[in-house]
Order: sequence, then structure tokens, then C-alpha cells
Amino acid sequence: MSAHDNYFQIVQAQLAAIYQTQSGNIERAAESVATALRNERFIYTFGSGHSHTAAEETFYRAGGLARAVAILDEKLMVHESAVASTEWERKEGYAKEVLSRYAITAGDVLFVVSNSGRNAVPIEMAMEGAARGAKVIAITSVQYSSSVSSRHSSGKKLSDVAHLTIDNFSIAGDAAVSVPGFATKTGPTSTITSAFILNSILVEAVERSVAAGSPVEVWGSANSDNTSNESLLAKYRGRIPHL
Repeated sequence: MSAHDNYFQIVQAQLAAIYQTQSGNIERAAESVATALRNERFIYTFGSGHSHTAAEETFYRAGGLARAVAILDEKLMVHESAVASTEWERKEGYAKEVLSRYAITAGDVLFVVSNSGRNAVPIEMAMEGAARGAKVIAITSVQYSSSVSSRHSSGKKLSDVAHLTIDNFSIAGDAAVSVPGFATKTGPTSTITSAFILNSILVEAVERSVAAGSPVEVWGSANSDNTSNESLLAKYRGRIPHL
């Protein structure tokens, strides 16, 4: 079997495991999102390091919720200094500083994505969101998190402080493919599985909202003809950061 074939089978197996074991939690998360939308609240997503891509996945995306807000901080992303971002995500107290720039409050939903679930910033982001009254939903690897110790002084991990945890089924270390004659695994999967979980939640939330007769606002593709987001941009500029 080629490495390409192996990677494909591993990703398929992880997605199947999510579908088979996490559908109940995905549906519970979708109900929380639908309730927030019905009450005109916002959906926030946060991740540090490569998990920040989950926030961008839900934000200003074709078919994505207009009321989705990405929590983005350059120190916690990899485009300025990947090495420094690793250090920043371990700093206690920094999550509160980041969250001070966002108006998250009671009735909102906060997704916190962290593959290992061990670093201080994602853990404290969940704590701060819960303290503000948001519903906090963690997306993490249960296997990875169980194999490592917490880097937070409380000894807690992300799953310990979230209201709901969804397992992305990536393995400890994330990289999943073994190449014969090569000692280090390659082929990380967590970005794929976490994106699948998030979009599964959001499409289910849209279906539930429509079924309940609640209005739903989604972005159209900016690269499609005859699609305009101007009314949504006029409504949410100044209310949603990064637009």
C-alpha cells in the first residue's frame, strides 16, 4: 500500500469513527448553535497554532453562518513566527487578553479547538468563555489529550473545562502515516477531522433553524456571479471583528 493510499484509509476511518460515535454530541452542539441564532447571538471559534485554521473555516465562508466570529490573534498563529506561537499558547493569562477584544457574552456559543487539549491558552479561553455565560464546546483528540499532562497550573485539560467535548479522533502526535525506512510519522489529520466536525454542526444547525421557521443568514461565495453579501456586510461591519 502506498503512503497516499494509507493516508486516505486513515482519514476515512477517523471520519467514520466520528460519524459513528460523535453524532449525538454533534447534534447537541447543533442545537446550541440553532438556539443562539434564534436568539440573535453569535458563534465564536478559537484555536491556536494550526488549530487557528478552524476559526477561519467557520468565518466569512461561502455557505457559512454570517453570525460566526473568528477569534484570531497573530501571536497564536504561525504566519509571523511559528516557534513563538508555540510559546505564546502556553502562557497563562493571555487568553483573557485576547478575549477582551471580543464581545462574547451569555447566550453565545464558543468553539475551542485544540488537538492535544493541554496548553494554557485554549484551556483558559474555555474558562473565560464559560465565565461570560457562553456555551463552550471543545473539539479535541481524546486519545492525544489522554496521553499527555496538562500545561496549565490547574492540572486541567480542555475537555475538563468545556460544557461539551467532541472527539476529532486524531491520534497522539497527530501525524498518522508510517513510511517504511523512515522513523518519523507524517500525514497529520486533525485539520480535516476538526473541519468536518465544525461543518457538520453548522449544517445541522441551519437545518434545525429552517425547520423551526427561524431566519438564517449565510454568506454567498464572493467568486460566484450574481451573489452579493453587501446587505450582510452592512449589517455586521462594526459588530464582527475582521470583516
